[in-house]
Amino acid sequence: MGDKSARIAVLSGKGGAGKTLVSVNLAFLSGESVYIDCDVEDPNGHLFFKPDEVSKEAVTVKIPVVDESLCNGCRTCVDFCKFDALAFIKNRPYVFENICHSCGGCALLCPEKAIWEKDKVIGEVQSGVSHDVIVSTGIMNIGEASGVPIVKHLLNKDVPKDLPVFIDCPPGSSCIVMESIRDVGFCILVAEPTIFGVHNLSMVYDLVKLFAKPHGVVINKCLFGKNPAEEFCIEKNIPILGRIPFDPELGALNSDAKIAARESERFRELFGSLLETVMKEVRHETTVDS
Repeated sequence: MGDKSARIAVLSGKGGAGKTLVSVNLAFLSGESVYIDCDVEDPNGHLFFKPDEVSKEAVTVKIPVVDESLCNGCRTCVDFCKFDALAFIKNRPYVFENICHSCGGCALLCPEKAIWEKDKVIGEVQSGVSHDVIVSTGIMNIGEASGVPIVKHLLNKDVPKDLPVFIDCPPGSSCIVMESIRDVGFCILVAEPTIFGVHNLSMVYDLVKLFAKPHGVVINKCLFGKNPAEEFCIEKNIPILGRIPFDPELGALNSDAKIAARESERFRELFGSLLETVMKEVRHETTVDS
């Protein structure tokens, strides 16, 4: 799994704040590194890197299957399931696969051993290489209840030791985001400089505080004048790692799925300075922990 202290998660309270912009450019400028896209409902980091030699691996979960010839209709399984994924219909248990959380409790508790489990594919993990960057992407099938098993699969893959790992998290602060940051050493919170941006920043700030993760903020789309996100950081004593300007050229490059630091020396310097600041923070936290 590599050195967890070198794992850097990039979060935001909503989509479109700039998570992928930041994580893609930092991974690119790090040279040999690993980029992991945990935004399994809408991954797009691979569009920037365009990796070669892509391999695919299915991700499965266990789903209960009822053997009617053994079932005595006791309803133990139905009463146990807190997700209502089992119902008693026409004198037999019926499984709603789309809301099953694959806990295995029904099979474990069935007194007649009338429930066994089958594999269900919920998505896949794609892995490839783009220049010096190892690119891993999780993709969840449409309609699945949770992408947490895919994120677990992504983050448990072996990566070369001593390489920095940049994790592009899903937006928000739900269970899948918690899984994405569980074993990281540092969190970058990306925020927009608006009142709404502060609301979203506060969500992920509360989350990293709950997990006691070292963190700092990158403020994206900065303009001159009042900056509520910056005021929030000052009030909460949160380190501001960097400020990315509101820039039409940067927006155009990002919209075209081009890595800005590769296309422009100006943006190479901008994200290079951000990378230097982030790695200083990571090294500092590693020293403190040791």
